[in-house]
Amino acid sequence: MARRHLERHAVQRIGWLRAAVLGANDGIVSTASLLVGVAAASQDRNAVLLAGVAGLVAGAFSMAAGEYVSVSSQSDTEAADLSREKGELASQPAFEREELANIYVGRGLDPVLAGQVADQLMAKDALGAHARDELGISEITTARPVQAAITSAITFSVGAGLPLLAALLAPKGMIVPVVSATAILFLALLGGVGAKTGGASVWKAVVRVTFWGALALAATAGVGALFGVTTG
Repeated sequence: MARRHLERHAVQRIGWLRAAVLGANDGIVSTASLLVGVAAASQDRNAVLLAGVAGLVAGAFSMAAGEYVSVSSQSDTEAADLSREKGELASQPAFEREELANIYVGRGLDPVLAGQVADQLMAKDALGAHARDELGISEITTARPVQAAITSAITFSVGAGLPLLAALLAPKGMIVPVVSATAILFLALLGGVGAKTGGASVWKAVVRVTFWGALALAATAGVGALFGVTTG
């Protein structure tokens, strides 16, 4: 008895992975930068932590709302395209059949075979065939607004909580270096895990996220030191 050959492709994770990496990365970078900026201006731990908590709450809701709105726009566009395609299939099926066959010809099939493939696919699920091969809409890539919003909010909160914990545990007068080092470390880990999960280059992802994270931290520390008044 032949065994089924099961394949798991990284692209199947793209929907939630993009939102998760974006949320966690933004949570670490924005919260750590906020903490470093405030701490560079004042070493009052309560003020630093209050700013961090406020940034976590505001950022989580902002990420959720932003992801929901943007992915909903994509979902609305997909729905409009599918509705239009459904109407065209009902009003001009012959043209739509030729359109599908020409797509397969462009992919390397001879015209006769392309026509047979188009006929069989349209007989089974015409809208599904056109959605997949003409519009590029599939079950894997379709927009999921609620999933993206929830994933972003949760991962942002987790990411933001890491530099907050570092600020809470850092010795007095050491908040800036401790939070900065911790943020860079967690960004590197996040980049590596995200790349590994998505099947991409680990080192390339690590360098990318740590570079931009370090740049953000340096900029906010500079602003805090320039405009703040350090207190004992």
